[in-house]
Amino acid sequence: MNTEKSQLLRWVLVETSHPGNVGSAARALKTMGFGALHLINPKTKGITQESDAIALASGAGDILESAQESTSLEAAVQGCSLVLGLTSRDREFGPPALDWQSALGLIQENIALDRKVALLFGPERTGLDNDHLALCTHRVWLDANPEYPSLNLAQALMVCAYTLRQTLHSQSSTPSLLSDRESQADLADPAAVAAMLDHWQAGLEAIGYLDPANPKKLMPRLQALFARSRLHKEEIDLLRGIAKQMLLRK
Repeated sequence: MNTEKSQLLRWVLVETSHPGNVGSAARALKTMGFGALHLINPKTKGITQESDAIALASGAGDILESAQESTSLEAAVQGCSLVLGLTSRDREFGPPALDWQSALGLIQENIALDRKVALLFGPERTGLDNDHLALCTHRVWLDANPEYPSLNLAQALMVCAYTLRQTLHSQSSTPSLLSDRESQADLADPAAVAAMLDHWQAGLEAIGYLDPANPKKLMPRLQALFARSRLHKEEIDLLRGIAKQMLLRK
């Protein structure tokens, strides 16, 4: 696969507990021709330097050494037009749900347009929570045994890396999942959408529409609405302008 294209993909592990999973993830990425490993709030600081991580990387030490460790998930997805949160759990709210097979075509189309894509994998024990998914454009699940859909973190990443490599190498055409509007627009990244929602929350509180002592499910519903809308950067500016006017009424 084209190295330049592979750099458009970010593989993001959120709050990983076990160094061995980080090492195994690095090995899987190198084997499939990927890199750009991001580690968000791992349970052990400097987790890539742990002996289990180095041992299980098994020759993929360069991926470990170049991995970016950070406390900010927002920074890891900044600039990404497509952010996929891998989870098998259904959610009442959150971004639109998508099966992995459909997600592959969507990734392929975004990469072809030179757009950055992030794939998020959650903590081993709990998976991605609602705050993590709030920074995703889609919630994605792998087709597995419905009676036992659980995959080890490194296994899930390997499945994704292998099938994605096959898809990106494929010469067959894939039906377009992007509307003309989306394919030509400058889409806002999820971090910008999340910041706009914080602005709106403050504005709604200022005009008395949202009671902070009893918020109910207003903000999760708005988050789900905007996630489905695939907002453009200029639309973010418009919505923040409205929030600014609400705050002026305070």
